[in-house]
Formats: sequence, C-alpha cells, structure tokens
Amino acid sequence: MKPALLVLNLQVPAHLQQMEQTFADFDVIYAPEADQAEAAIAAHGARVQCVCTIGATGLSAAQMQRMPGLSLVCAMGAGYENIDVAYAKAHGIAVGNGVGTNDDCVADHAMGLLIAAVRGIVKLDKATRAGIWRSALPLPANVSGKRLGIVGLGQIGAKIARRAAAFDMPVGYHNRKPREGVDYRYFDDLLALAAWADVLLVATPGGAGTRHLINAEVLEALGEKGVLVNIARGSVVDTEALAEAVRAGRLAGAGLDVYESEPLPPQQLIDLDAVVLTPHVGGWSPEAVQNSVDRFIANMRCHLDGKPLVSPI
Repeated sequence: MKPALLVLNLQVPAHLQQMEQTFADFDVIYAPEADQAEAAIAAHGARVQCVCTIGATGLSAAQMQRMPGLSLVCAMGAGYENIDVAYAKAHGIAVGNGVGTNDDCVADHAMGLLIAAVRGIVKLDKATRAGIWRSALPLPANVSGKRLGIVGLGQIGAKIARRAAAFDMPVGYHNRKPREGVDYRYFDDLLALAAWADVLLVATPGGAGTRHLINAEVLEALGEKGVLVNIARGSVVDTEALAEAVRAGRLAGAGLDVYESEPLPPQQLIDLDAVVLTPHVGGWSPEAVQNSVDRFIANMRCHLDGKPLVSPI
C-alpha cells in the first residue's frame, strides 16, 4: 500500500494534480475541512508520511501522534503558528514553510489597504454610486508623506517599507531587536512607534506571543487621525478595542485582511465604513499560490531525497 500525503489546506484541482503527478508513489489525500481531516487521519493515519497545511490550520501534537509514520510537515506560506513545531522536532519530524513565496502579493495588498483606508476609497465609491459629488464630501487625506510604523519588519514588512518609499513615507518599525542592514527608525517600544506613526501596519507573526498586541492602549497612542492596517493574523489585533476606537472617533480608520472571527466576518466592524475589509486574500494570486505549491513540492522532494529543506523552520 502506498504511503500518503495529507493535504489539509484549500487547493485547486490543477495543484492537486501537480502533487499527484510529482509524487506518483504517494496517495494524495485531500481534506481541507476539519471534519474531513479528522476522517482522513482516522482512516489513513498509519500511512501518512507527509502533511501539507497552512499556519491557520496547523497540525497539533495530538494529530501527529495518530500518524506514527509522519516525517514531514510543511506550511504553505510563511505562517506556521498552529503547527506544534516543538513536538515535531522532538519526534524527528521535519518542519518547513513557504517563506518568501507570496511576499510580493501580501506587500501589494497591504499598500492597497493602506491607500483605501487613508483615502477613504470604499466610502467614496459608495458616495459616488449614491450620486453624491465631491463638494458635499470632506477632503480625503494624502497618503504621501504619512509616517508608516511597521510592527514586524520581516521579509514582508521590508517589502512594504520599500513600496512605501515610493510614496515618500518615512518608515519606523518595532521588532524584538533592531534589524541589521536597514536605515529605518527603530522603536524598542510599541507605544512609542504608535504615537509617532500616522499609519500603523501589522506584519508580525501570529500565535500566543502576539495575541492582542495591538490593544486599546496602542490604538489610543495611534490617535484620532491614525489608521491601522493588518495583513498579519487576526489574533494580533483586539477587535473589540478597534471597534470601540473607530466608533468613538479615537481612530480614523483601518484596513484589515485578517480578523479574529475568520472565516466569519467581524461583526463588530462590518457596519463601520471607515474600516476596509478583505477576506484574507493578501497572499492569494495565481502567481503567489503557484509559488507556494512549487515550494511545498521542492521541500518534500528534498526531504524524500535526504537533503535539507529549501525553507526549514
């Protein structure tokens, strides 16, 4: 009986076919929903050698325990917050991700959300469709020259910063420590960055360590003219605090591609026209998704050949 490759994240038929053709010695088992994953592990756990997942779906220690032949777990995309990496490594299971495969797409989308939120693009579209002309509307703010504070200057954050340079936006950032080789202003205190910034953009990893990092205090520091953009993970932003700040006029607006309730829309925010929402598509484009599939295949090939992963965690 063939070993199994368990795919736990959404795939189009062409990409599943690519995996099947590349790994003809494996049965590719597609189980993108939680109940499907449970059934697949129950029926085929003994045969599963490799798992393809994403950070939001992850793979728990309990799941790994039910797959005794598991030797590789890979996340498509950079995030891996819900993969129990410590358990995997302690049990000789290699862990990889798709870092870099969708960075450009996410950075492009982040700038789109930033411009839409600062300029009020969605509100202007709605007004135009209602027959309201510009003379009856407040002046939308400039994007150029606004100070951009980036929370998490990793690869995606750095690409966003380079795009912001085209808008003459001064850039500051907050990391656990300064990043070597960059000239952007470093803030060791998140509140200080928020107070300095006109736009606070979240690009930090998700997980327990960053849950509600952007809270009421940070939003208060960002201020009534400030805009929040989140393309990281929904858990990083306190949704209730964000809704309260926008409703009370203590924050000008926000652009969110991720939120705590996903895939359900954030009920606290959906009636706020100062908040621009997209359904976690920041890293989704034909090019980016193909890059992610290709990276997973490259990681799995290396693993099966006894070579180091292209992008190990």
